[in-house]
Amino acid sequence: MISRLLTNLLTDRLKNNPAVALLGARQSGKTTLAKSLNGKYFDMENPGDRLKLDLSWPELESNDTLCIIDEAQTAPDIFPRLRGLIDARRKTNGRFLLLGSVGPALMTQVSESLAGRLSLLELSPILLSEMPHHLLDTLWLKGGFPDGGVLSAAGFPTWQLDYLQLLSQRDLPNLGLPAKPQVTGRLLRMVAALHGQLWNASQIGQSLGVNYQTVNSYMDFIEGSFLVRRLPPLHANLSKRLVKRPKYYWRDSGLLHALLNITNLDFLLAQPWVGASWEGFVIEQILGFLNAKGLRANPSFFRTSDQYEIDLVLEGAGKPLAIEIKLTSSPSHSDMQRLDKTADLIKAGPRILVTRTPEPIESGFLVSTNLPDLFPRLEAYFHD
Repeated sequence: MISRLLTNLLTDRLKNNPAVALLGARQSGKTTLAKSLNGKYFDMENPGDRLKLDLSWPELESNDTLCIIDEAQTAPDIFPRLRGLIDARRKTNGRFLLLGSVGPALMTQVSESLAGRLSLLELSPILLSEMPHHLLDTLWLKGGFPDGGVLSAAGFPTWQLDYLQLLSQRDLPNLGLPAKPQVTGRLLRMVAALHGQLWNASQIGQSLGVNYQTVNSYMDFIEGSFLVRRLPPLHANLSKRLVKRPKYYWRDSGLLHALLNITNLDFLLAQPWVGASWEGFVIEQILGFLNAKGLRANPSFFRTSDQYEIDLVLEGAGKPLAIEIKLTSSPSHSDMQRLDKTADLIKAGPRILVTRTPEPIESGFLVSTNLPDLFPRLEAYFHD
């Protein structure tokens, strides 16, 4: 079994809170991680487990054994009862672990019933920082879902397409997405084609026959299911005119590649948009790593109207950290110079160019490095 980076943070939160909600995409490994903690497990999508939990409430009132409730968002009636059990013994920690495949914005029961009573954590699909680094290209191509092919030769891309079809036909409608599954499928393919580009909801709305407000409301559900990440633009007080539209990135590169009919690495490398795929992959690896370490980074991107751009800006540890991402093994001096000049506009501290270079180069605040070498640098920076 893959050792998950989030394990230490999860056990720490359970020690210090009566309940923890572990959220993340379906099939990202939440159940496997939770069961490794040896608690009493109930799956709310299993009618038998629902009944067993109902009959176990008296025992849970006095028992300190960890109670694990999977797909908790499908059983909203349990949240008021959980609140009562927690409040009856508020100082007893580590009693409940709730697993959910929708974000807090969609899991309204958490915000309404258990606010202030639990800690929220998010589990990403498998990250490069959790795998042997020589599997980087496999992870980039197939994505990090354990059953999606990253741990075996089978799965990709059939598993990913089946996964998205299930979400479109069952999960997203159950959450309240009003679009028909066929419309959702078209929207997902459009978002894949626009991966990492400036968002234009009106353009997509014209293709779907709806207005831009409807498109944005659909995207709230898709983002809330951990399929895409909305990266906002950095707001800075500059004389230059700044781009104000967000970008959307597919959080799992395997889902992106399956939607775009990519079946192998050679085919991926031949695509004109391969740089955008690599950019999104690196961004998600960075943010997934920081999240698993419990480090808050406030991510955004920076772009001016005259094309000065930084792919990822991280705030939360002093001066902003500027990260530019390029798919090359031999970054040029001009790449470094342009990053340095653009980072000056936002008064950034460290400026890091992430490529496929085999040898990191460091000169003051300016660093050129590869993705595996970046992780310890990030941890050191945010701990300073």
